Amino acid sequence: MSKGSKDGKTVVESLGDFLREQRLASRLSLRQLAEQVGVSNPYLSQIERGLRRPSAEVLQQIAKALRISAEQLYVRAGIVSPEPGVGGSVELAVLADTGLTERQKQSLLDVYASFLALNAGQAGQAGEQS
Repeated sequence: MSKGSKDGKTVVESLGDFLREQRLASRLSLRQLAEQVGVSNPYLSQIERGLRRPSAEVLQQIAKALRISAEQLYVRAGIVSPEPGVGGSVELAVLADTGLTERQKQSLLDVYASFLALNAGQAGQAGEQS
């Protein structure tokens, strides 16, 4: 999946900014949040600075520690589309499935996104032919 761009910032950078804001609002230090999430300080710092893209599993743990919606983080990370009618429940079901590895989850999400894009392209072509 592409990182995308919003106002010159990549999705990963805006995710990091958002996480930093939420962490500070929760009055947690980087070290405290890293301990609660089960990741290292340097790794969490890299996420906040937009240098690393966390897995859905890490995002879920961060959301739990910050007491915010995991879906909100998935949207910010570009994993789930914020547009109504575009995926959503399928992506969330894949991300919540504990029987899949992170790599398998990402592969399924990539295939699903490609099907959505293909279908949207075909619908656009059908509309042009009418």
